[in-house]
Amino acid sequence: MSDLLRAPAEHKYADELDWLESIDTGPKPFAWRLSPKMVRLFVLGAERSDGLDREIAQKWFGDRSVVERAIVTLASDRGLLLIGDPGTGKSWLAELLAAAVSRNSTLVVQGTAGTTEDQIKYSWNVSMVIAKGQSRESMIPSPIMTAMETGAIGRFEELTRSTSDVQDALISILSEKYVSVPELDSDNIVFAKAGFSVIATANSRDRGVNDLSSALKRRFNFVQIPVVTNKKSEAEIVRFRTEELLRRHSIELDVPPTLLDVLLRSFADLRAAAVSAGSDDEKLESALSTAEQIGVLEDAILHSNFFGESALTARTLASSLVGSLARRQPEDLAILNKYLHGVVEPRSKDEGGEWPEFLDGGRDTIATLS
Repeated sequence: MSDLLRAPAEHKYADELDWLESIDTGPKPFAWRLSPKMVRLFVLGAERSDGLDREIAQKWFGDRSVVERAIVTLASDRGLLLIGDPGTGKSWLAELLAAAVSRNSTLVVQGTAGTTEDQIKYSWNVSMVIAKGQSRESMIPSPIMTAMETGAIGRFEELTRSTSDVQDALISILSEKYVSVPELDSDNIVFAKAGFSVIATANSRDRGVNDLSSALKRRFNFVQIPVVTNKKSEAEIVRFRTEELLRRHSIELDVPPTLLDVLLRSFADLRAAAVSAGSDDEKLESALSTAEQIGVLEDAILHSNFFGESALTARTLASSLVGSLARRQPEDLAILNKYLHGVVEPRSKDEGGEWPEFLDGGRDTIATLS
């Protein structure tokens, strides 16, 4: 699996999962591969008090109670809906939970305006139907149906982006725990095996796109994923993802802690400015999420590796920040220019350090894009 662009969690952390399974003596709901305590430990990492013989890295950074409530929901007969702002780690948490519970996180349906009922139930192999007629062999199960048949976790990304017809089809699956196949005369019901559940995600900024019906809401436990506001926690997330990036690309590049601090403070400043803005025109189009912060740093690292020096510089980081966040022109460029002039310029005079070079890099990039 080392040649995969992005290995699923169950492959990426296969050694950890195998080891945890080998020492797991806790009660397991249904056909879970790990007990709830071990699932939590896999997601949040091992602490010294756990007394384990090997290190288990923390993979999701957030409130411990959020993970525990999610695990408890999966052990019940209700679906789990992770809802939060963009970049809060909803999809990553869903993937980790599915990997730990059923060792398969790839049974995923991506919700869009074009998602159809067939994509969450089943479709047909047309050539086989023409040759032999409709049968179980010619039926193509959806990822959700496959999860039902195997007693695994199915995932539904961006649930509120799918239409009401698709959402209604999910209601029957979550409530009845079976899917009828009326095209078949016999063997025409697919029942869910013990352990089947659905983890759905929804973007809180998409409220009003396709609101969930009250019937569908009743079949989900809602778990709100809060925005990371703690600077230390956010720094851990960014550092964790950066180390993954460097390993994946076999990059040996120095990322000074001072530059990480510049990035964190810049995003904190821009978020504060967005909160105090009088209108949407005065806000950046970017959600300024932790995920976007990681994207800015990733872009700067790759640029430095391929076209720069052996160490990340403040100029490259500033160029990446402006280039990544300036999506509307000239509006976003004006907002970023105001930030550089009103916040970064005084800070570069008062604090020095990386800020003067960061200021110059930002101004040069704005001038190039203007």
